[in-house]
Amino acid sequence: MFTLERVETAGQEVKKSRFRAVAGPVSSEDEARDFVARHAEAAANHNCWAWRVGQNCRFFDDGEPSGTAGKPILQVIDGQALDRVAVLVTRWFGGILLGSGGLVRAYGGTAGLCLRSATKLPLVATVKAKVGCGFGDLATVKARLSAVPGVAIVETHFVAAGADLVLSLPEAEAEAILRQVADLTSGRASTLLLP
Repeated sequence: MFTLERVETAGQEVKKSRFRAVAGPVSSEDEARDFVARHAEAAANHNCWAWRVGQNCRFFDDGEPSGTAGKPILQVIDGQALDRVAVLVTRWFGGILLGSGGLVRAYGGTAGLCLRSATKLPLVATVKAKVGCGFGDLATVKARLSAVPGVAIVETHFVAAGADLVLSLPEAEAEAILRQVADLTSGRASTLLLP
């Protein structure tokens, strides 16, 4: 599975109707709703969208005949093995009716045009962990963790003797990374995988 690196746009004209797709990464249902609200064009005739976050997905036809806009957009998302992605396709009506098949091709095609040109990132399952270390080891631990791909320091809580770091780690490498921290500090750092 993949997600998008950043927000992408693409557009095309189909029988005098103008279609514009905006696609971007989202991490929750609320983010997907915000993404759609932020990019919808009030002056357009239709703002149709779809999004997928894990097993949760939604689509909306915004006045187009049922199943001719949102569902084809979702099918493009799924067809490109994307997750944590929202896509909005906006239509400015050009005066020529496209029919059901034409709408499906126009909405799905515009979404596909946008997603095919987007930079994709592999989705990696992550886990949270906590590392506690003294001030003497803190700079070294942070520098080493920052150099490991896929590792993010989510929170830093300073305590009397040092700091507690909350980390996001690639699930497949979490235990090895925590062992490296313990080795780096000669066992002075405490490590814990969080539920």
